[in-house]
Amino acid sequence: MHAWLCENPVGADALTWKELPTPRPKAGQVLLEIKAASLNFPDLLIVQNKYQMKPALPFVPGSEYAGIVQAVGEGVTHLKVGQHVACLSGTGGFGTHTLAPAALCIPLPDAFPFVDAAAFIMIYATSHHALVDRAQLKTGETVLVLGAAGGVGTSAIQIAKACGAKVIAAASTDEKCALCKSIGADATINYSRENLREAVKALTDGKGPDVIYDPVGGDLAEPAFRTIARRGRYLVIGFAAGGAIPALPLNLPLLKGASIVGVFWGDFAKHEPKANAVLMMELAKMYAQGKIKPVIDRTMPMSELKAAFTRMGSRGVMGKLVMVN
Repeated sequence: MHAWLCENPVGADALTWKELPTPRPKAGQVLLEIKAASLNFPDLLIVQNKYQMKPALPFVPGSEYAGIVQAVGEGVTHLKVGQHVACLSGTGGFGTHTLAPAALCIPLPDAFPFVDAAAFIMIYATSHHALVDRAQLKTGETVLVLGAAGGVGTSAIQIAKACGAKVIAAASTDEKCALCKSIGADATINYSRENLREAVKALTDGKGPDVIYDPVGGDLAEPAFRTIARRGRYLVIGFAAGGAIPALPLNLPLLKGASIVGVFWGDFAKHEPKANAVLMMELAKMYAQGKIKPVIDRTMPMSELKAAFTRMGSRGVMGKLVMVN
C-alpha cells in the first residue's frame, strides 16, 4: 500500500508519499481499499498541529473516506469482504488502504457513489445536528449561512431548505453566490463588496435572521450577530477564517434575547450514539429522496494531495474536494 505520511506536523508541504506494509486488521478493525477521501478543514489543521486532536507521529491524515472492505478483524460481524462502506475516523484516509474501526464504518448501498460517500458524513451530520437539534429550526424561519459555498455551508443550505426555511447565503464572490442559488438559497450576499448588516436588514425587512450558521468566525462574527432577530440562535460551527477566535460583546445577546449555541457534532456523536444513529438514518433517507447531495468542487488523484491542500488554502473551493484512487 501507499499513503501520505505526516512525520513532522508543520504543514501539508511536509507530507511524503510512501510505500508501507499493508496491515492486517486487528480485533474490531477492517482493512479498506480506499476509493475516495475528501478534504475537510480539520485535515488542514491536523497536519499543521493546530487541531484539538493530535495523533501520535507518524500518522496518515485524511479524516473521511469511502472504500471496499478487503479483510475483517476478529469480532467484526456486521461487515463482510467486498462491502462498500464510508468512514469518518479522523485519520487514515489519504492512502490506498487503511485500517478503519469497524464500529465507525457505515455500510453503503452499491449504487451510492464513493465520491459522494466520502464527502457526506462530516458536513451533513454537522449541519443536521446544528439546525435541527441545536437550533430547533422551524418551517418559515430565516437562516443566514456564512461561508455558504464551502462544504458545510452548502450542506446547511440544503438541510435548511429541507426544513422549510428561507435561506440567505453569504459568500465572498459572485460565482460562489451563484452556486448557492443553484442549490436552493433564496437570496445571496457577496460580503466582499456588500455591507453584510445592511444587506441582511434589507432582505429580512429589518427583522433579521432567526438562525445564523457560522463556520467562518473572524471579522464577520460580530456584524452578523448584530443582525440577528429577537430570540435568534447563533450557531458557532467553526473558525475557517483563521486568526483570533472572535469575542462577542455579551450585551448583544442580552438586548435581543438571542442565544449563542455551540455546535460540536463529533462530541455529540460520542456522547449520544443512539441519537446520532437516528440522525445518520435520517440523512440517508434525505439523500435517497434527493433532498441533499454533496457539492463536489472537483476530484483529484490521490497523488495530487498537496495541490489539493493548496487549493483549499486559497479559499477557492466550492463544496468539497475529493481525492480518488
